[in-house]
Amino acid sequence: MKKILLLSASVLLLLSSCVSKKEFAALEAKQQETQDLLNTATVKLNACLADEAAATARIKELQERIADMKANNQALIESTKDMTVLTTQGAKNLEKSLESIKEKELKISRLQDALTKKDSVTLALVTSLKKEVGLNDEDIEINVEKSVVFISLSDKLLFQSGSYNITSRANEILGKVATVINGKPNFEAMVEGHTDNVPYSKGVLIDNWDLSVKRSTAIVRALQNLGVKPEQLIAAGRGDHLPLVSNDTPENRAINRRTKIYILPKIDQFYEMIETEMQNLSQEN
Repeated sequence: MKKILLLSASVLLLLSSCVSKKEFAALEAKQQETQDLLNTATVKLNACLADEAAATARIKELQERIADMKANNQALIESTKDMTVLTTQGAKNLEKSLESIKEKELKISRLQDALTKKDSVTLALVTSLKKEVGLNDEDIEINVEKSVVFISLSDKLLFQSGSYNITSRANEILGKVATVINGKPNFEAMVEGHTDNVPYSKGVLIDNWDLSVKRSTAIVRALQNLGVKPEQLIAAGRGDHLPLVSNDTPENRAINRRTKIYILPKIDQFYEMIETEMQNLSQEN
């Protein structure tokens, strides 16, 4: 810039000695115009340099952002791969869980079917007993106890006082019970004798235990004589150890003197299946 100014001054000085004032003024004006253009160009150049610096900085910033974005993108790709693996494993686990649920539902369904069938057998047995024996006698009870069908007969229907010889009325009732048992060859009948708490000792019998068992075996023999297979019969005695009411009055003692005949369907396969399935469910949980 200084060189240009010195050159211009030299030219003017040289020209001033060689040209007129009019020409000198024109040259001077031309020189001023050139100087203005130079100043304008300098300002624009500086502005361009500033813009260039800003652009360079912006480019650097964008390059850094691009590098970060590339790094993030790569991380996302790796993460997506991991997620794909996790999703695949999750799908497998979900499939296994669904299969396990289906298996348990199937087992529960089988248990419900078994219980339903058992309940149906019990209901049919109660209906059959009530139809054969009837419900018009207050000394005869037909019911279900813990899913087991039983018929309870008052002592006065079966035996004379202090005796284990059955009455003719007993033969009539037992004949109806035998009809039901004979119609169900896969059933068992357990005869269970009960007494009051009055001490008993007569003949070869020692106590109420003996009396209750002796009465049970008498009924078992009667049922056998009525055509029931002996392998279906069970004799048991409880003595006076399982009273229904307190033995404090003659009426209550009469209630406690009774014989219960349990009709037990042989549904071992159902119980076995239920037990097996419950064990399986327990182990799986």
